[in-house]
Amino acid sequence: MMNILMAVGAPKGREGGAAGIVTNYAEGLEKRGHRVTSLFLEDLLPREDRKGRFLDLRFSSRLASHILAHGSEYSIVNLQAPIGFLYGIRRRYLGAKGPPYVVTLPGLQENLVYAMKREARKGRAWNFAWKNRAWHRLYHSSRFAWSVRTADAANGYCRDAWTMLRLKYDFDDDCAAYIPNGVSERFFINRDYRSARPLRLLYAGTWLDQRGIFYLREALPRVFAKHPELRFTFAGPGVPPAVIRGFFGETLAARIDILEKAPWDKMPQLYAEHDILVFPSLLEGQPCVILEAMASGMPVVTAESCGMVDVIDDGKDGLLIPPADSSAIEDAVVRLCEAPELRERLGRAAQVRMKGRTWEQAACRLEKLFERTIERKQGGTIR
Repeated sequence: MMNILMAVGAPKGREGGAAGIVTNYAEGLEKRGHRVTSLFLEDLLPREDRKGRFLDLRFSSRLASHILAHGSEYSIVNLQAPIGFLYGIRRRYLGAKGPPYVVTLPGLQENLVYAMKREARKGRAWNFAWKNRAWHRLYHSSRFAWSVRTADAANGYCRDAWTMLRLKYDFDDDCAAYIPNGVSERFFINRDYRSARPLRLLYAGTWLDQRGIFYLREALPRVFAKHPELRFTFAGPGVPPAVIRGFFGETLAARIDILEKAPWDKMPQLYAEHDILVFPSLLEGQPCVILEAMASGMPVVTAESCGMVDVIDDGKDGLLIPPADSSAIEDAVVRLCEAPELRERLGRAAQVRMKGRTWEQAACRLEKLFERTIERKQGGTIR
């Protein structure tokens, strides 16, 4: 049995994202007989310390101090990048003694810079002018880099992160793992593809410029013109509804429904009430919303980028479109709206594919990476 510490610099919650992934891994590892301690933002930072700039830096500092003070309690620590960089530096370069450190890399900062630099040139990035890019390089990218360089082993949600671990950071094959996210059994539902009600489109996730929302704004008027009966729902955007309605304008806003919060226990019902997931994000690690929608039998339209290509075979269990292409969004959505047999074929194939993507399987692969890392430390060959 291992005593495992897992930590992420995000608020506790199961509504997808990093915190939800850590929670699912912890449950999977506990089912395999291990003891898991999960730490989230509020566990180390009181409310008054969660304000202002450098929140993530304060959390990293508290986390490093916590691990070094309680190191004997843990067999291994698994920290999501970039929060482990201070622990890694103190342990590797300053002589601090602590348990082996496995970093989880959800995605690549290089992908973020690549995509958003191009969006900034088009005026479609909120905060990525040259000053922001310089700050990103000096502060954000460096923290990610040091969190990986100082780790003993690493895992990535998507294949491009796994490849970068080996090519850029020189991890040996047994020190780096590609471990895709899982999906919970509760998302597998029986779907009626022949319902007579008007179709409903869904976007579920945080409202971000990198999520392709500018291209969605261009595509939707043409989609609605061809299918005026459609409705489009934004679920869990993390911003007031007025922000989204203002972004789309008065005409489009009349066709849009907004759910400010999407509770974890209501997500299967949300997927069941909608017919097509439209998620044209320019970059992702491996978004749980796509896995969950596929498990529910929903056909997915998403960009051919980053972790999305690890999940979907275009035309077989979903539709992949070029990133930053409003015409491609329009064509894919209209195609699905006009072909119930295609929605059913893609949806059923997606559900079958997700049957092989359980959290138990993911936890088993992570467990093996932890065991190899501990064995190397005991053998004096820790990276």
